Amino acid sequence: MWPSIGLAVLAGILFGNAIPHFVKGITKENYPCMFGNSPTPNLIAGWFCFVLAGVLVRWIDLDRFRDASLIAASLGVLAIGLFHASVGAFGRKT
Repeated sequence: MWPSIGLAVLAGILFGNAIPHFVKGITKENYPCMFGNSPTPNLIAGWFCFVLAGVLVRWIDLDRFRDASLIAASLGVLAIGLFHASVGAFGRKT
């Protein structure tokens, strides 16, 4: 059970983190990214995180742990969302 929950949390974090990078990439806005702050690296990073989250979901044993995995993935999305809403990639705003 624990490997599936761990993969689900990681998939949720990756999926939640992909959203701001992908959105900033397609709207041509700069956003902090380890590959560069311009839109193209952000778009690629967001796309890659979506793909990686999908791969992790495929490894989760959903037949046995569907509810626990859904809760864990939701908590992963919430955790990365709270990170972006508080400190985030830009640091704390004054």
